[in-house]
Amino acid sequence: MNVRRQHISGITIAAVTALGLGTLSACSSDSAAAGNSDKFDVVASFYPMAYLAEQIGGDHVNVTSLTEPGQEPHDLEISAKQTAQLQESDAVLYLKNLQPSVDDAVAQSEVKTKIDAASLTTLEKHGNEVGGHAAEHDDHEDEEMSGLDPHIWLDPVRYAQVAEGVGKAFEKADPDHAADYKKNTAALVKKLDGLNTQFETGLKNTKTKVFITTHAAFGYLAERYGLTEEAINGLDPESEPSAARVKDLEKMAKADGVTTVFYETLVSDKTAKTIASDANLKTDVLDPIEGITSKSRGDDYFQVMESNLKALQSALGAK
Repeated sequence: MNVRRQHISGITIAAVTALGLGTLSACSSDSAAAGNSDKFDVVASFYPMAYLAEQIGGDHVNVTSLTEPGQEPHDLEISAKQTAQLQESDAVLYLKNLQPSVDDAVAQSEVKTKIDAASLTTLEKHGNEVGGHAAEHDDHEDEEMSGLDPHIWLDPVRYAQVAEGVGKAFEKADPDHAADYKKNTAALVKKLDGLNTQFETGLKNTKTKVFITTHAAFGYLAERYGLTEEAINGLDPESEPSAARVKDLEKMAKADGVTTVFYETLVSDKTAKTIASDANLKTDVLDPIEGITSKSRGDDYFQVMESNLKALQSALGAK
Protein backbone atom coordinates (compact mmCIF):
# COMPACT_ATOMS: atom_id res chain seq x y z
CA MET A 1 0.00 0.00 0.00
CA ASN A 2 1.34 3.39 -0.93
CA VAL A 3 1.41 5.57 2.19
CA ARG A 4 3.28 8.43 0.58
CA ARG A 5 0.58 10.37 -1.25
CA GLN A 6 1.46 14.03 -1.06
CA HIS A 7 -1.59 16.13 -1.86
CA ILE A 8 -5.00 16.06 -0.28
CA SER A 9 -6.83 15.98 -3.62
CA GLY A 10 -4.67 13.06 -4.72
CA ILE A 11 -5.00 11.40 -1.33
CA THR A 12 -8.76 11.33 -1.33
CA ILE A 13 -9.20 10.10 -4.90
CA ALA A 14 -6.39 7.56 -4.65
CA ALA A 15 -7.61 6.34 -1.29
CA VAL A 16 -11.15 5.73 -2.49
CA THR A 17 -9.80 3.84 -5.49
CA ALA A 18 -7.02 1.94 -3.75
CA LEU A 19 -9.14 0.85 -0.83
CA GLY A 20 -11.73 -0.63 -3.17
CA LEU A 21 -14.61 1.20 -1.57
CA GLY A 22 -17.76 -0.37 -2.93
CA THR A 23 -20.83 1.75 -3.46
CA LEU A 24 -23.42 0.80 -0.88
CA SER A 25 -27.05 1.76 -1.01
CA ALA A 26 -27.60 4.20 1.82
CA CYS A 27 -28.63 2.26 4.90
CA SER A 28 -30.19 -0.55 2.88
CA SER A 29 -32.50 -2.89 4.78
CA ASP A 30 -29.86 -5.64 4.83
CA SER A 31 -27.08 -3.48 6.24
CA ALA A 32 -29.45 -1.79 8.65
CA ALA A 33 -30.57 -5.12 10.06
CA ALA A 34 -27.03 -6.45 10.19
CA GLY A 35 -25.67 -3.38 11.92
CA ASN A 36 -28.65 -3.17 14.28
CA SER A 37 -29.14 0.42 13.21
CA ASP A 38 -31.13 2.32 10.59
CA LYS A 39 -28.09 4.53 10.10
CA PHE A 40 -24.74 4.09 8.34
CA ASP A 41 -22.94 1.84 10.82
CA VAL A 42 -19.26 2.62 11.31
CA VAL A 43 -16.88 0.66 13.54
CA ALA A 44 -13.86 2.76 14.55
CA SER A 45 -10.69 1.29 16.01
CA PHE A 46 -10.09 3.90 18.74
CA TYR A 47 -10.97 7.46 19.78
CA PRO A 48 -9.23 9.59 17.09
CA MET A 49 -10.91 7.48 14.39
CA ALA A 50 -14.29 7.48 16.15
CA TYR A 51 -14.11 11.26 16.53
CA LEU A 52 -13.57 11.71 12.79
CA ALA A 53 -16.47 9.38 11.97
CA GLU A 54 -18.80 11.22 14.35
CA GLN A 55 -17.84 14.70 13.16
CA ILE A 56 -18.07 13.81 9.49
CA GLY A 57 -21.04 11.47 9.69
CA GLY A 58 -23.18 13.60 11.98
CA ASP A 59 -26.76 12.36 12.34
CA HIS A 60 -26.40 9.84 9.52
CA VAL A 61 -23.93 7.51 11.22
CA ASN A 62 -23.92 5.17 14.17
CA VAL A 63 -20.31 4.97 15.43
CA THR A 64 -18.95 2.22 17.66
CA SER A 65 -15.39 2.24 18.99
CA LEU A 66 -13.50 -1.02 19.52
CA THR A 67 -11.34 0.61 22.22
CA GLU A 68 -13.01 1.69 25.46
CA PRO A 69 -12.13 5.06 27.05
CA GLY A 70 -9.07 4.59 29.25
CA GLN A 71 -8.06 1.35 27.52
CA GLU A 72 -4.54 1.24 26.05
CA PRO A 73 -5.19 1.00 22.29
CA HIS A 74 -1.85 -0.62 21.43
CA ASP A 75 -2.69 -3.68 23.54
CA LEU A 76 -6.28 -4.16 22.38
CA GLU A 77 -7.39 -7.75 21.80
CA ILE A 78 -10.69 -7.90 19.96
CA SER A 79 -13.44 -10.03 21.50
CA ALA A 80 -15.69 -12.41 19.60
CA LYS A 81 -18.57 -9.97 20.11
CA GLN A 82 -16.53 -7.13 18.60
CA THR A 83 -15.53 -9.32 15.65
CA ALA A 84 -19.21 -9.99 14.98
CA GLN A 85 -19.96 -6.29 15.35
CA LEU A 86 -17.28 -5.56 12.77
CA GLN A 87 -18.74 -8.08 10.34
CA GLU A 88 -22.18 -6.49 10.62
CA SER A 89 -21.05 -2.91 10.06
CA ASP A 90 -21.28 -0.85 6.87
CA ALA A 91 -17.76 0.54 7.23
CA VAL A 92 -14.65 0.24 9.39
CA LEU A 93 -12.26 3.12 10.05
CA TYR A 94 -8.90 2.11 11.52
CA LEU A 95 -5.19 3.01 11.58
CA LYS A 96 -3.08 0.18 10.24
CA ASN A 97 -0.07 -1.00 12.30
CA LEU A 98 -1.29 0.61 15.53
CA GLN A 99 -3.44 -2.30 16.73
CA PRO A 100 -2.41 -5.72 15.33
CA SER A 101 -5.61 -7.46 16.44
CA VAL A 102 -7.69 -4.85 14.60
CA ASP A 103 -5.59 -5.25 11.46
CA ASP A 104 -6.15 -9.01 11.53
CA ALA A 105 -9.90 -8.70 12.14
CA VAL A 106 -10.33 -6.15 9.35
CA ALA A 107 -8.33 -8.27 6.90
CA GLN A 108 -10.55 -11.29 7.60
CA SER A 109 -13.84 -9.38 7.59
CA GLU A 110 -16.15 -8.94 4.62
CA VAL A 111 -16.95 -5.30 5.37
CA LYS A 112 -17.26 -3.57 2.00
CA THR A 113 -15.88 -0.22 3.08
CA LYS A 114 -12.50 -0.52 4.81
CA ILE A 115 -10.83 2.84 5.48
CA ASP A 116 -7.20 2.78 6.59
CA ALA A 117 -6.30 6.23 7.94
CA ALA A 118 -2.59 5.48 7.46
CA SER A 119 -3.16 5.41 3.69
CA LEU A 120 -4.68 8.89 3.66
CA THR A 121 -1.57 10.84 4.64
CA THR A 122 2.20 10.35 4.80
CA LEU A 123 3.92 8.40 7.57
CA GLU A 124 7.47 8.86 8.83
CA LYS A 125 9.89 7.32 11.30
CA HIS A 126 10.52 9.20 14.52
CA GLY A 127 13.16 8.72 17.18
CA ASN A 128 12.46 6.06 19.76
CA GLU A 129 9.40 4.90 17.85
CA VAL A 130 11.46 3.23 15.12
CA GLY A 131 10.83 -0.50 14.91
CA GLY A 132 8.00 -0.31 17.41
CA HIS A 133 4.42 -0.86 16.35
CA ALA A 134 5.04 -3.16 13.41
CA ALA A 135 7.19 -5.65 15.30
CA GLU A 136 4.42 -8.23 15.38
CA HIS A 137 3.96 -8.26 11.61
CA ASP A 138 5.97 -10.31 9.16
CA ASP A 139 4.59 -9.94 5.64
CA HIS A 140 6.16 -7.72 2.99
CA GLU A 141 3.60 -4.94 3.16
CA ASP A 142 4.08 -4.60 6.89
CA GLU A 143 7.85 -4.64 6.44
CA GLU A 144 7.44 -1.58 4.24
CA MET A 145 5.48 0.14 7.01
CA SER A 146 7.51 -1.14 9.95
CA GLY A 147 8.88 1.52 12.24
CA LEU A 148 6.57 4.20 10.87
CA ASP A 149 5.14 6.43 13.58
CA PRO A 150 1.33 6.02 13.68
CA HIS A 151 0.51 9.09 15.84
CA ILE A 152 -0.69 11.18 12.88
CA TRP A 153 -3.72 12.63 14.71
CA LEU A 154 -1.44 14.74 16.92
CA ASP A 155 -0.50 16.79 13.84
CA PRO A 156 -3.62 18.84 12.87
CA VAL A 157 -2.45 19.06 9.24
CA ARG A 158 -2.14 15.28 8.81
CA TYR A 159 -5.36 14.74 10.77
CA ALA A 160 -7.11 17.10 8.33
CA GLN A 161 -5.76 15.08 5.39
CA VAL A 162 -7.19 11.94 6.95
CA ALA A 163 -10.51 13.72 7.50
CA GLU A 164 -10.65 14.60 3.79
CA GLY A 165 -10.11 10.95 2.86
CA VAL A 166 -12.71 9.70 5.35
CA GLY A 167 -15.23 12.21 4.02
CA LYS A 168 -14.70 10.99 0.44
CA ALA A 169 -15.05 7.38 1.55
CA PHE A 170 -18.34 8.12 3.36
CA GLU A 171 -19.67 9.95 0.28
CA LYS A 172 -18.84 6.96 -1.90
CA ALA A 173 -20.27 4.37 0.48
CA ASP A 174 -23.44 6.26 1.43
CA PRO A 175 -24.21 8.53 -1.56
CA ASP A 176 -27.68 9.55 -0.34
CA HIS A 177 -26.01 11.67 2.35
CA ALA A 178 -22.93 12.70 0.36
CA ALA A 179 -23.73 16.42 0.49
CA ASP A 180 -23.86 16.40 4.28
CA TYR A 181 -20.63 14.41 4.56
CA LYS A 182 -18.92 16.89 2.25
CA LYS A 183 -20.19 19.86 4.27
CA ASN A 184 -19.23 18.28 7.62
CA THR A 185 -15.76 17.37 6.35
CA ALA A 186 -15.16 20.92 5.15
CA ALA A 187 -16.21 22.31 8.55
CA LEU A 188 -13.91 19.90 10.41
CA VAL A 189 -10.95 20.63 8.13
CA LYS A 190 -11.48 24.38 8.62
CA LYS A 191 -11.47 23.87 12.39
CA LEU A 192 -8.28 21.79 12.17
CA ASP A 193 -6.67 24.51 10.03
CA GLY A 194 -7.52 26.96 12.83
CA LEU A 195 -5.95 24.64 15.41
CA ASN A 196 -2.80 24.40 13.29
CA THR A 197 -2.62 28.22 13.21
CA GLN A 198 -3.02 28.33 17.01
CA PHE A 199 -0.07 25.97 17.44
CA GLU A 200 2.05 27.80 14.84
CA THR A 201 1.47 31.15 16.50
CA GLY A 202 1.63 29.86 20.06
CA LEU A 203 4.94 28.01 19.62
CA LYS A 204 6.68 30.43 17.27
CA ASN A 205 8.73 32.29 19.90
CA THR A 206 9.92 30.08 22.75
CA LYS A 207 13.02 30.04 24.97
CA THR A 208 13.70 26.40 24.11
CA LYS A 209 12.49 24.02 21.39
CA VAL A 210 13.19 20.80 23.30
CA PHE A 211 10.70 18.87 25.42
CA ILE A 212 10.94 15.55 27.27
CA THR A 213 8.11 12.99 27.29
CA THR A 214 7.69 9.51 28.75
CA HIS A 215 6.04 8.25 25.53
CA ALA A 216 7.39 8.94 22.03
CA ALA A 217 4.00 9.97 20.65
CA PHE A 218 4.63 13.56 19.62
CA GLY A 219 7.07 13.21 16.72
CA TYR A 220 4.70 14.63 14.09
CA LEU A 221 3.64 17.49 16.34
CA ALA A 222 7.27 18.33 17.11
CA GLU A 223 8.23 18.21 13.44
CA ARG A 224 5.28 20.38 12.39
CA TYR A 225 6.14 23.18 14.82
CA GLY A 226 9.93 23.05 14.78
CA LEU A 227 10.33 21.34 18.15
CA THR A 228 12.45 18.41 19.32
CA GLU A 229 10.90 15.54 21.27
CA GLU A 230 13.18 13.56 23.58
CA ALA A 231 11.41 10.44 24.83
CA ILE A 232 12.39 8.67 28.04
CA ASN A 233 10.95 5.41 26.72
CA GLY A 234 9.85 4.40 23.27
CA LEU A 235 6.44 2.80 22.95
CA ASP A 236 5.91 1.60 26.50
CA PRO A 237 5.43 4.61 28.76
CA GLU A 238 5.59 2.43 31.88
CA SER A 239 8.93 0.74 31.18
CA GLU A 240 12.03 1.76 33.10
CA PRO A 241 14.67 3.72 31.15
CA SER A 242 18.33 2.76 31.44
CA ALA A 243 20.62 4.67 33.82
CA ALA A 244 22.61 5.87 30.79
CA ARG A 245 19.44 7.21 29.12
CA VAL A 246 18.45 9.06 32.29
CA LYS A 247 21.91 10.59 32.57
CA ASP A 248 21.84 11.70 28.93
CA LEU A 249 18.41 13.28 29.40
CA GLU A 250 19.57 15.16 32.49
CA LYS A 251 22.60 16.55 30.61
CA MET A 252 20.45 17.48 27.62
CA ALA A 253 17.85 19.17 29.84
CA LYS A 254 20.51 21.37 31.38
CA ALA A 255 22.12 22.23 28.03
CA ASP A 256 18.84 22.99 26.23
CA GLY A 257 17.02 24.83 29.00
CA VAL A 258 14.36 22.16 29.44
CA THR A 259 12.04 22.89 32.38
CA THR A 260 9.49 20.08 32.28
CA VAL A 261 9.15 16.31 31.94
CA PHE A 262 5.80 15.36 30.40
CA TYR A 263 3.82 12.21 31.21
CA GLU A 264 0.44 10.83 30.13
CA THR A 265 -2.85 11.21 31.94
CA LEU A 266 -3.55 7.48 32.16
CA VAL A 267 -0.03 6.30 32.96
CA SER A 268 1.95 6.36 36.21
CA ASP A 269 4.09 9.49 36.57
CA LYS A 270 6.71 7.65 38.66
CA THR A 271 9.46 7.62 36.03
CA ALA A 272 8.78 11.22 34.99
CA LYS A 273 8.88 12.38 38.62
CA THR A 274 12.10 10.47 39.33
CA ILE A 275 13.91 12.08 36.40
CA ALA A 276 12.39 15.49 37.12
CA SER A 277 13.47 15.29 40.75
CA ASP A 278 17.04 14.26 39.88
CA ALA A 279 17.36 17.01 37.26
CA ASN A 280 15.41 19.61 39.26
CA LEU A 281 12.64 19.83 36.66
CA LYS A 282 8.84 20.13 36.82
CA THR A 283 6.33 17.55 35.57
CA ASP A 284 3.16 18.11 33.56
CA VAL A 285 0.71 16.23 31.33
CA LEU A 286 0.99 16.02 27.53
CA ASP A 287 -1.94 13.92 26.35
CA PRO A 288 -1.56 11.65 23.28
CA ILE A 289 -5.39 11.67 23.03
CA GLU A 290 -5.76 7.94 22.55
CA GLY A 291 -9.02 8.18 24.51
CA ILE A 292 -11.09 10.69 26.50
CA THR A 293 -11.69 9.95 30.20
CA SER A 294 -12.59 11.90 33.34
CA LYS A 295 -8.85 12.58 33.77
CA SER A 296 -8.52 14.20 30.33
CA ARG A 297 -8.00 17.97 30.22
CA GLY A 298 -10.97 18.51 27.96
CA ASP A 299 -14.06 16.78 26.62
CA ASP A 300 -12.95 16.20 23.04
CA TYR A 301 -10.00 16.24 20.65
CA PHE A 302 -9.90 20.02 20.23
CA GLN A 303 -10.14 20.83 23.93
CA VAL A 304 -7.34 18.39 24.82
CA MET A 305 -5.14 19.66 21.98
CA GLU A 306 -5.60 23.21 23.27
CA SER A 307 -4.62 22.01 26.76
CA ASN A 308 -1.53 20.40 25.22
CA LEU A 309 -0.66 23.70 23.55
CA LYS A 310 -0.89 25.57 26.86
CA ALA A 311 1.29 22.95 28.56
CA LEU A 312 3.92 23.22 25.81
CA GLN A 313 3.85 27.01 25.87
CA SER A 314 4.46 26.99 29.61
CA ALA A 315 7.23 24.37 29.42
CA LEU A 316 9.02 25.94 26.46
CA GLY A 317 8.81 29.50 27.72
CA ALA A 318 6.60 30.92 24.97
CA LYS A 319 6.86 34.69 24.62
